[in-house]
Amino acid sequence: MKQLIECVPNFSEGCNMAIIKQITDQIEAIEGVRLLDVDPGKATNRTVVTFVGTPDEVIEAAFQAVKKASEVIDMRTHKGEHPRFGATDVCPLIPIAGITMDEVVVYARKLAERIGNEIGIPVYCYENAAFTEERRNLANNRSGEYEGLHRKLNDPHWKPDFGPSVFNDKVALTGATAVGARDFLVAYNINLNTTSVRRANAVAFDIREKGRPVREGNLVTGKIKKDENGKEIWNPGSLKACKAIGWFIEEYGIAQVSINLTNISITPVHIAFEESCLKAQDRGLRVTGSELIGLVPLKALTDAGKYFLRKQQRSVGVSEGELVKIAVKSLGLDDLKPFNPNEKIIEYLLANENDDKLIGMTLEGFANETASESPAPGGGSIAATMGALGISLATMVANLSSHKPGWDERWEEFSIWAEKGQALKDELLMLVDEDTRAFNLIMDAFGLPKSNDSEKAARTNAIQEATRYAIEVPFRVMKRSFESMEIIKAMAETGNPNSVTDAGVGALAARSAVMGAFLNVKINASGLHDKSFVEKIIADGNQLQEQAVAMETEILGIVNSKIS
Repeated sequence: MKQLIECVPNFSEGCNMAIIKQITDQIEAIEGVRLLDVDPGKATNRTVVTFVGTPDEVIEAAFQAVKKASEVIDMRTHKGEHPRFGATDVCPLIPIAGITMDEVVVYARKLAERIGNEIGIPVYCYENAAFTEERRNLANNRSGEYEGLHRKLNDPHWKPDFGPSVFNDKVALTGATAVGARDFLVAYNINLNTTSVRRANAVAFDIREKGRPVREGNLVTGKIKKDENGKEIWNPGSLKACKAIGWFIEEYGIAQVSINLTNISITPVHIAFEESCLKAQDRGLRVTGSELIGLVPLKALTDAGKYFLRKQQRSVGVSEGELVKIAVKSLGLDDLKPFNPNEKIIEYLLANENDDKLIGMTLEGFANETASESPAPGGGSIAATMGALGISLATMVANLSSHKPGWDERWEEFSIWAEKGQALKDELLMLVDEDTRAFNLIMDAFGLPKSNDSEKAARTNAIQEATRYAIEVPFRVMKRSFESMEIIKAMAETGNPNSVTDAGVGALAARSAVMGAFLNVKINASGLHDKSFVEKIIADGNQLQEQAVAMETEILGIVNSKIS
């Protein structure tokens, strides 16, 4: 698997986009790196930049961006709502694919050393890249901010991990930088119907894991209580893996709770939103919406969509796009400005824009492409399409049944069926394109050179590997299409009786998908040298085909008995 890491540097400039453009130009100039997002904030005077790529290339792009920022941002004149201590305030690296956190730590420290030695910026390593436990916490490294940096650098305890430990003329311009290695962090702001930073902070302290200090007398100005060891006593907040503060955003004229969710498997976005709503309501406030800064994983929004649908006692077995739409509206992500999922969801941005996917075509375009003189898409892709359409019909019946008047107590039963159906539909749709890709891999293998024995051996091996894969793909279509027949049968038996014929048509499509895919398995198996593999998959295929035909007969019997 290709190694991918993400880098999310935060630059202390959010008003002059010409300056930010100079910085992002450095990133885009590095081959193997893709700039995903540039998210400026005027009130915070800060821009969050997101890019992704292979590790060495990401490190080079990050270094060049930090270098350029040191040349075009003057920290002596910087003002903004967000805590900061440098032109490049933070520069975290995040593992995305094919790479461990330990490996990312090595890259982070390598980057930190280059920034310190070659640019002359004091660098503190934080989170997983930290050299001491105290420095894992970004807030500790950044305490005192830029204004306190002179004093900090004079303290031997806070000697930077790399770079100068003196506040010279160069450092006065650049400030310091924190370089880290961390898990995916979601920067998320809750919009409140108030201008009071104090009240926004109160909500932030209610929810953040750190909580608030226990005070004597006045809850705000009273002396912080300490235990017998002299350690401050704190009341923790209600959410784990959550950091939060309150601030006022002049750009929008409202106060926000600014949240960093450091582990969304512990505290998902929708839970942070719901908890903020409850705590705000307790204080006489109302949450009007929320704002995502930078990018978010797709799962964060699909999980949110399912959460809010379940609250409505509605089926969660809807399309990915519908789940995202429900999440955007429920979280109020379009409260302050339009929210474009294609620009904010990392998987959508990572998708290759140049991929000409069959499933992205119109129905007419797909039919025309199939009817053309090109050998692909062929029978395998059409079989997968039939399978996808068959389970789509069953999923439709499940959703209609879930929302049927008078069946309110059964919504969850049908929601579970619909969710299973959506998963099978999505996989079969993927296999529509994968079958064509498998065919193309065989054609590519046959096109390899064969001028000597070594080339001939490599070519033969490539052909055999591609052929095996071209067997496995339609066999997978067979299995998933047959699995879908369980859902189709359940919908014929227990679903909305007005849609029973839809289940019947779904059964016909699923059986045809199994039989059609098996034809592809058999013709491709004829070219594979591994006869034991061929015998096994043909035997399994015959069994699946027999079961599918029997299941179709059973389902059609149910359908015909109901419509007669």
